[in-house]
Parts: sequence; structure tokens; C-alpha cells
Amino acid sequence: MKNKHKRRFIKYGVAILALILVVAAFIVPLPRYIEGPGDANNLKPIVSIKNYPDKQKGEYMLTSVGIAQATPASYLYAKLNPYYSIEKIDDVTGGQDDATYNKLQEFYMQSAINEAIYTGYHYAHKEVKKHYRGIYIISVLDSSKFKDAIHVGDTITTVNGHHFSSALGYQKYIRSQKIGTPLKIGYYHDGKYHEVTKQLTRLPGTKQAGIGITLTDDLKVTTKIPIKVDPGQIGGPSGGLMFSLQIYSQLTGNNIRNGRKIAGTGTINADGSVGEIGGIDKKIIAAKRRGATVFLAPYVKPTKAIKSIEPDHLTNYELAVKTAKKYAPNMKVIPVTSFSDALSKLKKLN
Repeated sequence: MKNKHKRRFIKYGVAILALILVVAAFIVPLPRYIEGPGDANNLKPIVSIKNYPDKQKGEYMLTSVGIAQATPASYLYAKLNPYYSIEKIDDVTGGQDDATYNKLQEFYMQSAINEAIYTGYHYAHKEVKKHYRGIYIISVLDSSKFKDAIHVGDTITTVNGHHFSSALGYQKYIRSQKIGTPLKIGYYHDGKYHEVTKQLTRLPGTKQAGIGITLTDDLKVTTKIPIKVDPGQIGGPSGGLMFSLQIYSQLTGNNIRNGRKIAGTGTINADGSVGEIGGIDKKIIAAKRRGATVFLAPYVKPTKAIKSIEPDHLTNYELAVKTAKKYAPNMKVIPVTSFSDALSKLKKLN
């Protein structure tokens, strides 16, 4: 009788232990992040322009990458699926805590929306004004000479007394200087204005001079025709191009989609150029799952310096084509360099 009870106890004990291990596999966090396909959201309910509804068939789709802290189960799943990747936490967050990282992603998104509003209204010939404050600092490299003076969240407004109307203006001016040259910057920290002069350093992977920061535009856009853009929980700067197309199409009424589901990605810069982003292979998968037949992919010609460091470097467009060929063979991937280029190629597609 005792042996029978003992066997039953062991049986239940093993079952409970197995259950605990299964639960742990799904909830115990590991010091890694898993990146995979996110979603491809229809922009119609996200962008609202007063008296300019989107009644045309088809969709412009905002693609995203899904990011979550790894568990034993998701880690194993990512190992077995080629379009998922396992990343170090610091490589994803830049060493920032979750609150700071999320705040920066929100700022990236708002900056992208502001630039997209300006681009869409400008090309649609609707009244729009942009007040450019300066460069919003996202991160500071350890190699930067300015690292003890400036901080994440500061806004740089002048360099050597010059104020520019976009981040590109600041970047072009700074890169025209020589490495080691002193540069005086004026910036706001906690609402107070400061100035500091330090030497420019070599930007990683290039032969160009720089402050040694990651940045985005700090600007405010106002329009005569009211507009509201609500991306929900999606963050980051990569939706600029698709927001611009959605806004432009609503304001003009031009039927550029021609009933298609058109997905895509890419930042939108002050001059209308489209910038590269991360995770485009995963965005191709997300777009396919949502039925997209066309994908707009940024194309930025790699420099000789990048080619020398990364001989196998793939542009966003090249990686998108490679991924689509394998996982979405019926999807047409189109390279775009600017907003006007995207418009032109979509019109030709029709």
C-alpha cells in the first residue's frame, strides 16, 4: 500500500515539475531580445484630416518590427526561424533603461509624423508651416569629446553660431569640417541655454568628422487644415514615407494606390529624401501576412567606406528583394530614394 502511494506521489510530482518547466519556458525572462515580423497596419484609421476622408480602395500600410524580451520558448522559436533574430539588450536599447528607450521611440515617431505632415502638405500644395528648433539628442557615443557636456534629451540649436532648418543642414556643415577641429555648439538642457567648445571626432565606419551623437529633428509643424495622426503603440522613425503618402493622397484625392495594398518603410527627411531603416526583412514578412502586393523599400547607395568595412553589405532594397524572393515571391519590391521618386514610380505602376 505504501509503494502504491509512493508511486502516485512521484507521478504527481513529475507532472507538477513538468508543468512548472513548461510555464517557466514561456515566462522566465532571458537577457536577450527577440526581433521578428511585427504588423502591417492600414493607415486609413490612423491618419485623420478634417474634410479630407480616404474613401479610395486599397491601403497604405505601416510596417513594423516586433520586439520582446526573450524567454526560453521564444529563444528556441527564434533559433528555428530564419526571419527572427536574437539580439543583445544593449544593442537594441543603446544601453538605456526601458523608460528612456520607450520615450525616445515615441519622440522618433512624433518627429517622423511631423516631417511626414510637412512633406504631404507641401507636395499637395496645402498651407503648412514648420518651426525648427534644432537637433534632439538621442544618444552620445563614448568616443565623443562632448560626452561630459551634452546629454540625451538636449536640443542643439547652433554650431559655430549657425542655425539650420534641418538635421541634414547641421550634418552637412559638421561633416565639412576636419577631424580634430574645435566646434562650438549652443544647446538647451532642462530649458537652460549653454555653450561648449570641443574637438570633432571621426564618425565610426567613416572618414568624416562629427560630434558623436545620434539625433533626430526637434520641430513643430502647424497646418491650416487640421490633421491628427495616432500611431498607437508603434514607435520609431521608419513610418515617415508611408505617412507622407497617406497624407498626400487624402489631401489631393489622387488615386495612386489603384486599389492595391501598398506596404513600405523608410524615414522621410526635410529635403524629401528617404532614409534606410532596420529590420526590413522582417517587415517584408509582416506585409505578406497582411496581403500587401507592393512594397516600397529605401535605396541609399552605400559609400566606399561602408563597402570597405562590409564587403557583403546589402542596402535596404537589396535585402528586401532577397527576402521577398524567398518568402513573398508575388510581392513587387520597388526601390525609392525620395518622396517624389515614390510618387513617380507608383504612378508608373498604375
